[in-house]
Amino acid sequence: MNRGSCLCGDITWVVSGPPTLLSNCHCSMCRKLHGSAFATFMGVAADDFRWESGEDVVATYESSPGGGRPFCPRCGAVVPTVMGDAVFMPAGNVEGPLERAIDSHMFVDSKAVWHTITDSAPQFSDYPPGFDAKPVHLGPREPPTPGAVGGSCLCGAVAYEFDGPATQMVCCHCSRCRRSRASAYSAQAFCPSDRFRWLRGADALRSYKLPESLAFVATFCGECGSLMPTDLGEIVLMPAGALDQDPGVTPTMHIFTGSKAQWCELPEDVPCFEDMPR
Repeated sequence: MNRGSCLCGDITWVVSGPPTLLSNCHCSMCRKLHGSAFATFMGVAADDFRWESGEDVVATYESSPGGGRPFCPRCGAVVPTVMGDAVFMPAGNVEGPLERAIDSHMFVDSKAVWHTITDSAPQFSDYPPGFDAKPVHLGPREPPTPGAVGGSCLCGAVAYEFDGPATQMVCCHCSRCRRSRASAYSAQAFCPSDRFRWLRGADALRSYKLPESLAFVATFCGECGSLMPTDLGEIVLMPAGALDQDPGVTPTMHIFTGSKAQWCELPEDVPCFEDMPR
């Protein structure tokens, strides 16, 4: 049995059966919603799933006709989607080991330019065989300033830009980041505050600070739940998956890999640290 929860803990669920699917989705919608390189979805039979708490507070953004993206309205974390006799949940929110390797990578044609797939799982340009669904893609979103790098939430209510390139990109595997991003890890691009500009939607932002943490804050769009930048004063942390153009950097390090998800394979050519490097 595996238990899962959003970052704040308002929404929890229990899975009593084995996964029927464990797949990384690289589509632009998933990258924007989760703010990371990809989303990892774990599929289970509906009979093996039950909400433990918070089902009545789940918010849903309809990203395509009939396609709902459920999230926690308090902390922004993505939560499970119930689709008939199957349930698809973000694997990053599931506690305990998943005794299963990644089955596939889907929508690899939409893969982030800064991300490299390192495992040997089969790759598909859209859905893997067996999915009865029509692919949906976001159109291109260009920033108004020539040469700038733009970013936006899934619904488009929030947009921003910065004068690139980003100074670095850090991937964090701590349990807080995995629950907040509902993904294998967070991927944060760094930018000096004086090179960053909100274009619209700053009033639509919500933030959640983890009470037991000194500084862990999740900033997200209240309309669709997409993870958004957090201004720390001199530096702005931007979820790299939400960027609309190449930030000009690739991941410079992976941190807190001692807490990484069992099903996530680490790159061999990027420095990895079991906790915070000193």
